[in-house]
Amino acid sequence: MSLLSPSQPEETAQAETRQRLLEAAGEVFAEVGFRAATVREICQRAGANVAAVNYHFGDKQRLYLEVLRYSYRLALEKYPLESGLPTGAPAEERLRAFVRSFLLRIFDKGRLAWRGRLISREMVDPTGALDALVKEEIQPQAEVLSAIVRQLAGRAASEEFIRSCSCSIVSQCVFYHHCQPVICRLFPEQRFGPEEIERLAGHITRFSLAALQQMAKK
Repeated sequence: MSLLSPSQPEETAQAETRQRLLEAAGEVFAEVGFRAATVREICQRAGANVAAVNYHFGDKQRLYLEVLRYSYRLALEKYPLESGLPTGAPAEERLRAFVRSFLLRIFDKGRLAWRGRLISREMVDPTGALDALVKEEIQPQAEVLSAIVRQLAGRAASEEFIRSCSCSIVSQCVFYHHCQPVICRLFPEQRFGPEEIERLAGHITRFSLAALQQMAKK
């Protein structure tokens, strides 16, 4: 005799449908952007009824925000900001871990391969979801990086200096993703696999540390 209540199979099916919608919507939004994406296309890819989006999310805009939240959550679970570092690790090691995590997230080729393109679209052509995304996901990460830079720059560093240096570090990471088509044409030997990401993380960290050390003297 089954111990499952009659509602449990239905709840499981609904949870699976919601998950398929998130995955399918991520792919569609990444391919054509929020405005051009249609609920019909998303539901077709998810193998769901066209009413499923309204049932699970309310509308396309709320689905989009949930997709962004979902992608950030899974990416950080897979690549934590300070993965493997002990409490009180040196700021230099924390900076490398932060850069490595950032690069691995935007270049991920696994389940969330669409995430990098989706975030790029949102940055270039922002939607109403950006405010919530900044508050919930980006701001906490920015605070982690600012704390690392502040530790490296010293107590005398101004907030403007810390902010500018933090933006420069992130800009280096983003450049390799956003300009990947140009980079690969200029330097055909350039790859962005796991080994290359490790080397790139090391380079960006060393470059940033050298700049911070030099600028802190002035």
